[in-house]
Amino acid sequence: MKTREMAASTPVSLRDWIFLLLAILFAVGTWAYAGRVLIPHQISNSAATGRPRGNLSDLYPRWIGARELLLHGRDPYRPDVTREIQQGYYGRPLDASRSGDPIDQQGFAYPVYVVFYLAPTVRLDFRVVQRAFRWILVGITAVSALLWLRVLGWQVSVPAQAAAVALTLGNLPVLQGLKLQQLTLLVVAMCAAAVALLVAGRPLAAGMVLALATIKPQLVLPLLLWLMIWSLGDLRRRYRWVVAFFVVLIGLCAASELVLPHWIGRFGRAVSEYWQYTQAVPMLEVMLGKAFGGLVEVLLAGITVLFCYRRRKLAVESGAFQLSTCLVLALTVIMVPTLSLYNQVLLVPGVLLIARDRRAIWAGSLVGRGLLIVVAGLLAWQWLSAAALAGLSFVLARETLERAWVMPFWVVPQIPLGVAGLMLIHYYRSTFTATAEAGPS
Repeated sequence: MKTREMAASTPVSLRDWIFLLLAILFAVGTWAYAGRVLIPHQISNSAATGRPRGNLSDLYPRWIGARELLLHGRDPYRPDVTREIQQGYYGRPLDASRSGDPIDQQGFAYPVYVVFYLAPTVRLDFRVVQRAFRWILVGITAVSALLWLRVLGWQVSVPAQAAAVALTLGNLPVLQGLKLQQLTLLVVAMCAAAVALLVAGRPLAAGMVLALATIKPQLVLPLLLWLMIWSLGDLRRRYRWVVAFFVVLIGLCAASELVLPHWIGRFGRAVSEYWQYTQAVPMLEVMLGKAFGGLVEVLLAGITVLFCYRRRKLAVESGAFQLSTCLVLALTVIMVPTLSLYNQVLLVPGVLLIARDRRAIWAGSLVGRGLLIVVAGLLAWQWLSAAALAGLSFVLARETLERAWVMPFWVVPQIPLGVAGLMLIHYYRSTFTATAEAGPS
């Protein structure tokens, strides 16, 4: 069923229009906060600490790598290319003797085949590429919110769909991703498209899109593992996406080998160096310590694998498939070895699922009801506090706002934990006791 048909069959209520108005106000408030409070703070802080500021586009290192490899045959992983990247990204090469300089070297820590995506742009001025890519990210992120609604089978009115898009574009993780032009937004949009294609009965296209999404393998791997487990539930019918995935991935790797022989080892070293100089660790290990945080990660991974395995035979349209997909993406945010805020765009399908099932959650256990209130409060806080600071920026002195700029970020670490925990608690009984809800698809 197409989204337009779904919306047409859903009546529009006054509540939908009120919700849309509030969503737009929250989105505008968050963007105003970024422009009037957050970015001015970052500029003044950089000036005070001597921290360099260039174009600060996360697309730039990948674009420089693509340009140098495709036009000049230079290895994008080389230190001299990294210094050239720093010249544009930070405004000058980093200096280890300066205590205020960033720790992120902005090296080319991507698979080589990302250069094929950027090949049409390498002869253009980067400022043109930068502006175009920002609007592309806005468009695909908006579409991905609608695709997640389709994956969840949630039929809502046009105003409610527009509200979902507004809240997606108007939350801090997406805002940061758009400002930085992060390829994470592209990867998550491709994941949404791939899962939507599976739901629509187009496994070959889904496998191809998933292979293209592996430019950020750490974000895609958990989803791939879950879909592999699901495929084992009815391999005779579900193998086609797997074949398409590996055919395209092997093709990408082979083409990369032609343009840069032995690139896989260089990519591995670049990733290892990236984790070292950024001191990247998973969120739980930061919050709970390396030992205990690692133990909790293993426990959560085990619970999720068990949950997914028990539901491997269910149809792609089933509620258990939807939950498993959302849960895997939420746990990816928790376990990926980086604390980057923009990775929380992976929480969008989980938040939509919780919103869809809010009445069932409320009618369930007392613990689930309490956690639902907590998650709703955490999500509301970042919008309300950002909008409040944006409004106060018109009446308060900049020095006063400087002391409060961090308020919307207070809840950043708790949101993925709350979303994942709520999904686990709400479905606790079915996770451990229920057998398959239906036969194979």
